[in-house]
Amino acid sequence: METLTTRGRAARLAATALGLAVLLAGTIWGTDDHFPFGPFRMYSTSNPPNAPAPDTRVEGVDSTGAVVDLGERATGIRRAEIEGQQDRYAADPELLTEVADAYAERHPGAAELVEVRIVIRWHGIRDGRPTGRWTDETVVAWRAGR
Repeated sequence: METLTTRGRAARLAATALGLAVLLAGTIWGTDDHFPFGPFRMYSTSNPPNAPAPDTRVEGVDSTGAVVDLGERATGIRRAEIEGQQDRYAADPELLTEVADAYAERHPGAAELVEVRIVIRWHGIRDGRPTGRWTDETVVAWRAGR
């Protein structure tokens, strides 16, 4: 085994110090987007025991008036991708045409979608337990021909 040179030791110490500094800065000022150098708060926090729990979904309405589930199996788009971009969809609902296009590509014989919407189902929670009650809130909607 060879002895590490002074220069090699200094380089390793500098790299270690830089890594620790980035990790510390990410812990203090970082967000989930900075992972692995920022905190991954998704698993380190919880909702208050009486706060409703959100369940986001994407649904569409076809030209026959039927409501269509536009989950991952129907479109190839994961729910996390929709949730992560929800602010963009809210700012520009026209972006939901991508979901309609993905559905049409996977279901060429299906009736055309005339509406796509992001809906949050708020499940009632009381003392940390589900109440069985819920309400739906449409947070973004795109309609064809608008």
